[in-house]
Amino acid sequence: MQPKIYLLDDHSIDPEKIDRHAYYVIQKLREAGFDAYLVGGSVRDLLLQQRPKDFDISTSAKPEEIKAIFRNSILIGKRFRLAHVRFGRKIIEVATFRSGDVENSTLIVRDNDWGTAEEDALRRDFTINGLFYDPESQTIIDYVGGYPDAKKKILRTIGQADIRFRQDPVRMIRLLKFRARFDLSIDTKAEEALLRCKEDIVKSSQARILEELLRMLESGSSESFFRHLSDYGLLHLLMPYLAEYITTKPEEVYSLLRQIDSEMAMAVKDDLERPLLMSCLVYPLLSDRIHHRFREDAKPLHLGIIAAEATHSIDRIFRPFFHISKRMRGAMISLLSSQFRFTPLQERGKRRLRVPGDPFFPLSLRFFKIRATLNPSLLQTYLLWMEALTKSDQSLSSTGGRPSAEHRSPRGRRRPSRGRSSSRHRSHPKAKEV
Repeated sequence: MQPKIYLLDDHSIDPEKIDRHAYYVIQKLREAGFDAYLVGGSVRDLLLQQRPKDFDISTSAKPEEIKAIFRNSILIGKRFRLAHVRFGRKIIEVATFRSGDVENSTLIVRDNDWGTAEEDALRRDFTINGLFYDPESQTIIDYVGGYPDAKKKILRTIGQADIRFRQDPVRMIRLLKFRARFDLSIDTKAEEALLRCKEDIVKSSQARILEELLRMLESGSSESFFRHLSDYGLLHLLMPYLAEYITTKPEEVYSLLRQIDSEMAMAVKDDLERPLLMSCLVYPLLSDRIHHRFREDAKPLHLGIIAAEATHSIDRIFRPFFHISKRMRGAMISLLSSQFRFTPLQERGKRRLRVPGDPFFPLSLRFFKIRATLNPSLLQTYLLWMEALTKSDQSLSSTGGRPSAEHRSPRGRRRPSRGRSSSRHRSHPKAKEV
């Protein structure tokens, strides 16, 4: 098959927007006698007038040959073997051209059959992701009709949609991801296939789907994405408890997602860590559950009980399909429980605010700031807690302790040794009622 070639006058991609390290990698591979191009997301993003997050490269060089050329590279992956070429903290991903049987609907468990540039394009998921870009000639190489689809903003599978979704059900998640991120329309055949194949989503790797969900929570398009997951029935298959809640109280969840999307768009996202983003899916349900239990029990609930309820809510939403790491769960439980420290179930008049020695407390306060933005009646309470945290940091600093700014990540904090009983080392004191 002869590809369609689009010149600079056709596509108008500014070569200054190409990452210089990606360009260097392509040059080195070509000097060694291999073919190499930019591929996939970076080409798509440049065509859609978006800033690429990554610049991935496809090449005729095998993984071991790539590693031999770049001493600053490592080989990763079993299902999909590729090289990471490191430039400081930046990584350029380099993959060998692969082939694939686009007519076989068997689930793909390994993807390490080498091929040509044409075969590599044909095995990809959507036409807009199957484009190559040659930075030297400044041309787009199109084997799959991706260029006109990008211009028309259409999502179309490469090959038969039913087969491609059954080969790799995560492609259905990616279909809705690209629709949400770029406001694209879905080709009729792809949409019909999604509805037919959606039950296969539970055959996918939970780790891959979880990573897609986390990336969309970080994307600035999470509200639209989760609406699409709900509308097409995928959310019900992956997180039925959350899906059911959204059908009755959609705005409780979507308002939090809308706020984090807004903050992502305003470039204030550095402190929106993943436990905080995941908690946006849990807090509305937990809050309803806690308030219902408080009304039924007619007695105060201490933070230990609330922490147990937070654990239960996390499990109900994410299990049995997803496995949340211990560190992520711990941060979420702390963050969610602390919300009832900020806004107790019982009003007890003016009280002295005591900052706990919980390493996740600043992250908890950051989540409370999001709640206060949505509910201005909480803003004064947020400011009081922020003032208390600042004073606590100053006190620690003056005594040689380690300060904890509002946006500091808790990574690296050492756990207290056994036997310490000081209240500064208890996240949820037993006597504390809310």
